[in-house]
Amino acid sequence: MIEDEDVRRLFAQPCKFVLAAAAPEQFPATANAPLEVALIGRSNVGKSSLINALTGRKSLARTSNTPGRTQQIVFFDLAQRLMLVDLPGYGHASAPTTMSEKWNSLVRYYIQTRPNLRLVCLLLDSRHGALANDIDMMNFLDRAAISYQIIMTKADQLRAAERDNKAHQVEAMLSKHPAARAKIISTSAEKLVGLQEVQQAIAAFALPEKTKTR
Repeated sequence: MIEDEDVRRLFAQPCKFVLAAAAPEQFPATANAPLEVALIGRSNVGKSSLINALTGRKSLARTSNTPGRTQQIVFFDLAQRLMLVDLPGYGHASAPTTMSEKWNSLVRYYIQTRPNLRLVCLLLDSRHGALANDIDMMNFLDRAAISYQIIMTKADQLRAAERDNKAHQVEAMLSKHPAARAKIISTSAEKLVGLQEVQQAIAAFALPEKTKTR
């Protein structure tokens, strides 16, 4: 178990934009590079807001109320210890089909071939739970054998009973998905809820073994 203070120190360190890749040849080199944790979810699920909240920055990741704003794979370097990767959102109904297919192809190539990728944080909107294209993504991650953590966003926009009901519905699905972690994390970037749990899950891939086991 990683000490809370070690996690807090990690996320208090500098986190910097590295690059935005529109094609695989633009991805950062992986040799002698930090491990990677990627975030993905439906368009406008709150990926950028969560990245900003986790790192204590207001505008590290660009946020927008317009679905489909993130159209490239964006890499952020956390203290040269870990790479946080913001993947384009899926399910953006108003995007041209050819553009959506291009984003989806790029994301799937990254997930299937990236040797430094250790965890995908799959964000679901607490108000909706797991929709059809969320389940499609879960099935894809299962087939790719990439470990993923379900994170419920915007939990502050539901009453407690409704939020818990949605969370239980999603958690009950996880036994059917071999690559999914058994427990979900409910969050609110606006109210700073659940952030420490997410940080703890991510920090496992950034902190040295002696920190993890002491």
